[in-house]
Amino acid sequence: MDEFTRIQTFIKVVEAGSFSAAARRESSISSVARQVKSLEDELGVRLLNRSTRSLSLTEPGRRFYERVCVIANDLNNAKSEATSFQESVKGVLRVSLRVSSGTTIIVPALPKLLEQYPDLSIDISLTDERLDLVANNIDVAVWMGDIPDSEIVARRLSPSQRIVCGSPSYFERHGVPRMPSDLREHNCVLFTARSYGNVWRFTKDGQHEEIEVQGTVCSDNGLVLLSAAMSGLGLIVVHEWMVRLPIAQGALVRVLNDFTVNPKAGDAELYAVYPSSRGLSRKVRVFVDFLVALFRGAEALTDAGALPPSRADVKRAPA
Repeated sequence: MDEFTRIQTFIKVVEAGSFSAAARRESSISSVARQVKSLEDELGVRLLNRSTRSLSLTEPGRRFYERVCVIANDLNNAKSEATSFQESVKGVLRVSLRVSSGTTIIVPALPKLLEQYPDLSIDISLTDERLDLVANNIDVAVWMGDIPDSEIVARRLSPSQRIVCGSPSYFERHGVPRMPSDLREHNCVLFTARSYGNVWRFTKDGQHEEIEVQGTVCSDNGLVLLSAAMSGLGLIVVHEWMVRLPIAQGALVRVLNDFTVNPKAGDAELYAVYPSSRGLSRKVRVFVDFLVALFRGAEALTDAGALPPSRADVKRAPA
């Protein structure tokens, strides 16, 4: 009996709660017991406390179980990822998108993806809340900010690059700011979500400047702010990806290009995340690659056969 088979049997016994319950799945009680005893003999420690009525892990058994569960899960994921290359891209993909990135970037680009994979259907929920992926049966989600310690895999979509922009009609009426200090004389559209304020921060050549701005329109919703700026109501600090299309269409104009804008200390990288426990199906791989290409401004979609992402792009939270 090979070592990994014995380890898998040990995991089944722990999860089932008894030798008999584990044996009912695929083997005999005596075979299950022999495999666990053989594993204990090889390790030189007792993994399970046995009695006629109960079964419990010893301290070394608990530590061993926690480690081998991770290894077994990684192996299953590796197998799933390998076989996913033979799968067709079809079925329902359940995704959770942030409101701003979903409506301004991702949903408008979906026709190109669905044209390439006509057997794929996408079930979309829009929320800025971080839902439990497994409990809510979500295949892929888009999150912003730090990734918590949990069983997920994250791939970076976009860094936290922000820019200042406004509509051509606004600049015709009020002029174009040349320096951050000029913003004190301008109407600014303000984001009022928690921990944001009316101080915009700029950096150039190692020099930092904080400007307190004012405005007649404020909101805790990014789409409201975007609409206000496009309507000529004021200047806005916004993620570059969120206004890529309006800028290309001439509805917004970027200003203060020589300055790095960081109104809220470094928290806003965008990630595509999915549960590590499910492995990586081909439809998930295709959608994540689509998101990466989209936010990087790639002209063509990346298929599942693309090269794996670099270490800088992949982030897996510790177990």
